Amino acid sequence: MLFRVDPASPVPLGDQIAGCVRGAIADGSVRTGERLPAARELALSLGVNVHTVLRGYQRLRDEGLLELRRGRGAVITAGASPSRARLIEGARDLVAQARALGLADDEILALIRTGLAPG
Repeated sequence: MLFRVDPASPVPLGDQIAGCVRGAIADGSVRTGERLPAARELALSLGVNVHTVLRGYQRLRDEGLLELRRGRGAVITAGASPSRARLIEGARDLVAQARALGLADDEILALIRTGLAPG
């Protein structure tokens, strides 16, 4: 799996790392049960702080795509389907676009609720 980060990007490095994993899940190049590189190893190869990598991994854990276990490392979960990864990425893009338009979080949630309404 290839990780790339752009220090000049406005997107935080941890989010970029999480995005790399989401993309790999979405395109099927990473599958359930696969281990990701150890945080220290990845941090060294990317030239970032180990806590930056851990933030990215924790975000993926919170999204249900990754399991973090002491001694076992970071493992792609059974719930990490390509369609789920694409959906999460789409939701993140939606939020970024809405914020770029100046919408507050409550306005974004109202838009989503409108989309959930029947009819």
